[in-house]
Amino acid sequence: MSTMAVRLEAEIPALRRYAFALLHDHNRADDLVQDCLERAISRWYLRRTDGDLRAWLFTIMRNLHISAGRQSQRRGPHHDLDTVTLPGSPADQDHGIAVRDILEALDRLSDDQKSLLLLVGVEDLSYEQAAAVIGVPVGTVMSRLSRARQKFRSILDNRTPVTLRRVK
Repeated sequence: MSTMAVRLEAEIPALRRYAFALLHDHNRADDLVQDCLERAISRWYLRRTDGDLRAWLFTIMRNLHISAGRQSQRRGPHHDLDTVTLPGSPADQDHGIAVRDILEALDRLSDDQKSLLLLVGVEDLSYEQAAAVIGVPVGTVMSRLSRARQKFRSILDNRTPVTLRRVK
């Protein structure tokens, strides 16, 4: 065996302890040690001959660990294919139809009723604020709003269901 292999083999137990302290997972720690040793062997010519081998290996391992952490932050969490459930979302066709029905019902209201219903119901204005916007007394706003809500409900309740054509 070469002197490089003998010197590196002597440091493996310390590298494994340090890797496990960093990762708290034996499998990932062993992978980190392997990556560290691979990097050390491929860059053995860059090592300072008067420097401390253990410090050099720990530096390589620490830098690999930091780089892997940054890479996982960029990539997101890792999930095993066997444990991952496929993402799904509920069908939202009913929601789209309901929104369309509401917008059609709003269009069937008079402009005064529609604007008042939108001011109070959607924009969350108080009766006093809506009265100031429209330029009528608060009591008039309340009665018009009541009639607008009643008509809006009756339009929604009496809507005809959507009929689908059969395509052959």
